[in-house]
Amino acid sequence: MEYFSDSYAIIALAEGSQSYNKFQGMQIVTSILNIGEIYQIILRKHGKETADNWFKEINFELLEITPEIIINAIYFRHINKKKNLLLTDAVGYTLSLKHNLKFLTGDKQFKELPNVEYVK
Repeated sequence: MEYFSDSYAIIALAEGSQSYNKFQGMQIVTSILNIGEIYQIILRKHGKETADNWFKEINFELLEITPEIIINAIYFRHINKKKNLLLTDAVGYTLSLKHNLKFLTGDKQFKELPNVEYVK
């Protein structure tokens, strides 16, 4: 099984969360939006040097974000507005569907959605 890893999942993997042990060593497939979100979190928590080192060391595959993906993600957010989804998460979920990847996340808003591997 291949996965699209959202920011929550990538941070959990990087921090060595036991819940994510079975995903250690897998190819990380994500989007540039998630990389930016993670960089910002690491920058805020640990500073620029740590954030830069993380970015250089991580092995990830980036999926392209097309205008069609953005439009579909915005529509997905619209029909799920009660979930209060971030655009980055909606784009990631939309990308996972397009590329037939399971969406790996610990974000509770996705817990009951199809095509999701929810790991807290």
